[in-house]
Amino acid sequence: MFEDLNQKVAVITGGSKGIGNAIAIRYAQEKMKVVINYHSDQAGADKAVEQIKEAGGDAVAVQADVSTEAGVQALLDAAIDNFGGLDVWVNNAGMEIQRPTHEVSLEEWNKVIDINMTGVFLGEKAALNYWLDKKQPGAIINMSSVHQQIPWPTFASYATAKGGVKLLTETTAMEYAPHNIRVNALAPGAINTPINAKKFADKAQYEQTRSMVPMAKIGDPEDVADAAVWLASNQSKYVTGTTMFVDGGMSLYPSFQGGKG
Repeated sequence: MFEDLNQKVAVITGGSKGIGNAIAIRYAQEKMKVVINYHSDQAGADKAVEQIKEAGGDAVAVQADVSTEAGVQALLDAAIDNFGGLDVWVNNAGMEIQRPTHEVSLEEWNKVIDINMTGVFLGEKAALNYWLDKKQPGAIINMSSVHQQIPWPTFASYATAKGGVKLLTETTAMEYAPHNIRVNALAPGAINTPINAKKFADKAQYEQTRSMVPMAKIGDPEDVADAAVWLASNQSKYVTGTTMFVDGGMSLYPSFQGGKG
């Protein structure tokens, strides 16, 4: 469907499960070569590599901490050593900690910021330096969230990080547009991923969340992956500095739906 992606090389952080895994498999369907990053789930990463190859692509799994420069460099090196270069970098790795803000420890705060925002900066920096050195175009896709604009009490560190990702995306998109390097973000809403599995297993919580979505359904990781493949392709070649919401309308203030208020 996206012929220009055939044999292109992508790095996907946090690619062993959930949205990252779905993006990797979707890229494989376009015959892309993928570096799958994982932190601790080696079994999941190995399975993802198999899925990617079965889908028509190629892949290698690399354990790395994306909140460190050494970890991010290992991912770039893997792309170059195994596949000869880099075309797309997806900053997908993330985590959240729920706690009343006044009870959040500095260690917890830093952990969420390090993975969700500093990791995005380091991923961008590695990709940018490679493309600038090679004088070639590239595409960066940062995973944000509807909570880059919707406040989320008891998730202050997560919402703060995603707000930072929004402005980092916009700032670097403007900065590197003259080099034909595009930087965009994806903002998923309620998606049926492993991180939400426990919550959605509770029927009451599932229905409560579903009621907050104008389309009245929970999304699948593949819905986000479909957007990620478009943003990586030449079909979005004039798109940079934007956040694409994949949320069934969740960011449209659904409490006002039907003229309420």
